Amino acid sequence: MLIPKIKFFPLIVILFSLTWSSSGARAQSDREESGADVAAPIEPLPPDIDESKLFTELLAHNELRNAALAGYTEQRTYQVTDTSGRVRAEEIGQMEYRAPDKKTFLTTSESGSGLVRRLALNPLIASEVDAASTKQHHDSAITPANYTLEPLGEQQVGPYRCILARATPKRIDKYLFEGKVWIDSEDFAVVQITGHPAKKLSFWIERVDFVRKYQKIDGFWLPQKDETHVQVRMYGHKVLTIDHQNYTIAGTRATEESFQNAEK
Repeated sequence: MLIPKIKFFPLIVILFSLTWSSSGARAQSDREESGADVAAPIEPLPPDIDESKLFTELLAHNELRNAALAGYTEQRTYQVTDTSGRVRAEEIGQMEYRAPDKKTFLTTSESGSGLVRRLALNPLIASEVDAASTKQHHDSAITPANYTLEPLGEQQVGPYRCILARATPKRIDKYLFEGKVWIDSEDFAVVQITGHPAKKLSFWIERVDFVRKYQKIDGFWLPQKDETHVQVRMYGHKVLTIDHQNYTIAGTRATEESFQNAEK
């Protein structure tokens, strides 16, 4: 998923229900809602920050970064684990993005259950590649058409000073989420999202919580880690993690600074 369009893909949890119902995993205890590992206190907002300002800056900066990014490559590690930390399936490979709409994935190693990889991981990877070329499209970006953002305060997330906002979907849609968003107060880029789907996905899926983290590399904000926790009725709690590492930025079409200077 390219950074300007922050989407939650329920395909992950739908495939989880299919995969784990066929694998015979044992039921486990319910899990508390997943949250961000943010311990810093929430401080008052700057006086000029409101929903309108937040959306305006977020969308404008995303458009600039999107226009500037020519491409990148990264190492992806997909893992399915249970609550004991046991890895049930893993797939590692290289994801390549070329602007404006081409993604390719090359698997370099795989291990664990072939069933899990075939029914869950491989379709998940394929769906991202297809979505990049607009073969699959769902209007789920963080925009005023889809969400309201309620600024709650400022909070430090690792090295980033962020504006914390509550995201509320404007419609009950399985492709939207309800939760919190941390937005860098200087770059107006999404640093972290936590939440759950806006719509119950199926009878079998009792609870879904996810955390997505971003990192700043060469001026661009790119995914760092996705973690999705799924509680499946009768089959327990499973976790999907996606680690994004070893980015190489394949040149830029222009830098965000150049766009900013051109506007002056």
